[in-house]
Amino acid sequence: MINYDKIYINGAWVPSEGKGVLEVTNSATEEIIATIPDGTTGDVDKAVAAAKAAFEGWSALPSEKRAEYLMKIHAGLEARTQEIAEAVAREVGMPVGMATMIQVGLPKGNFAITAGLLGTYKFEEEIGNSIVVREPFGVVGCISPWNYPLHQIALKVAPALAAGNTVVVKPSEVAPINAFILAEIVHDAGLPAGVFNLVTGVGPVVGEAIAAHPDVDMVSFTGSTRAGKRVAEVASQNVKKVSLELGGKSPNVILDDLDDEGFTKAVAAGVGKCFLNSGQTCTALTRMLVPRARLAQAEQIAAAAAAKFTVGDPFDPASRLGPLVSAVQRDRVRGFIQTGIDEGATLVTGGTASPEGLTAGFFVQPTIFSNVTPDMTIAREEIFGPVLSIIPYDSEEEAIRIANDSIYGLAAGVWSATPERAKQVARRLKAGQVEVNGGSFNPAAPFGGYKQSGLGREAGKFGLEEFCEVKSMQL
Repeated sequence: MINYDKIYINGAWVPSEGKGVLEVTNSATEEIIATIPDGTTGDVDKAVAAAKAAFEGWSALPSEKRAEYLMKIHAGLEARTQEIAEAVAREVGMPVGMATMIQVGLPKGNFAITAGLLGTYKFEEEIGNSIVVREPFGVVGCISPWNYPLHQIALKVAPALAAGNTVVVKPSEVAPINAFILAEIVHDAGLPAGVFNLVTGVGPVVGEAIAAHPDVDMVSFTGSTRAGKRVAEVASQNVKKVSLELGGKSPNVILDDLDDEGFTKAVAAGVGKCFLNSGQTCTALTRMLVPRARLAQAEQIAAAAAAKFTVGDPFDPASRLGPLVSAVQRDRVRGFIQTGIDEGATLVTGGTASPEGLTAGFFVQPTIFSNVTPDMTIAREEIFGPVLSIIPYDSEEEAIRIANDSIYGLAAGVWSATPERAKQVARRLKAGQVEVNGGSFNPAAPFGGYKQSGLGREAGKFGLEEFCEVKSMQL
């Protein structure tokens, strides 16, 4: 049990103005593992004032000096990798081995990648008789989710600081321990006071205060589409820059030219891409589109793949799926599974009952539906759990139409025996990133979505530019 009784403002750990605390739960045992301050609008005011005061000095630093600070943070994360991985495994439920690689490996890499960009990125360029300058916004509010908690903070903080901005961070109150560790690392790295500030609390209070604050020049938010709309609405009153990384209902189009070996590989890989982090992944490929003639074959392969996803304690090496993050999330996912049954989808494996032998913790069975039609709830709503919908199609054109028939456009996948055909289909999918024949995630490539999956891009050069204003000086 850890009692975090302070927040981080202006280079120091200080008491929150709020008297309340928020409890953090171990998702596998349902035990309380930490408490954090239930922050207030007054805390946000202090943090923003500190960030505003620090901005002039921080933005004036040479970019190579800012890069040095980012690499110090990278080194701090490296030194505390195991501690952070175990914290996230308890908070979120990802098995600790995967958490080490993903939940800590990605944010570590992001700080290093961003620091490296500062060695080559041109903040000024000449276009005709103009000098085009990229400058920092000022104070950036960073509001992050619970599913990849440290990574989503890093995708905001690293490029924001690299561009010369100062930041006020609000982590998810569901998974905040990793953010406190990051603040300790930032402090030890010696960043000037006020450059990085951490305020904990709930979204309707702390999150909205950050979005609404007149001295916050930009807001970067990751979370649900519903919450993102609210952030944009509140921030619009000051006409500030808003970057949103929101929900998804991502299609995985498996084309009809694959032989049996290729089809088996595609379906099995698709199950894994749906179930990663117990399905608590915004880019999860939750809609698998297969040729109608091969539907029964897809069901058999998917069921066999799902059987390999052993559900259990995140600290058990045999576990491939941990719990969901909370009782609310567990009950929500089970509700969607029941809806799928009620609406007539074919339940291939899984269901609403608890996994065998797991009486405590927020566990859900890995679940696969088949004969799903595009109008069913489970084909349209973001479930955020280990639930896959297999949808049959009769032609390539129909598959593309079904894939694009969504309010979301965050990610997609396409498989074909012919790489060129796969790329042609990928170009027609309305999504911010498309995996072609199982192409691996690239942390330096731009990340973000079309439609109601968000605005703007994170990661790499595009992520750095997101945190820059553009000025042209005509000579």
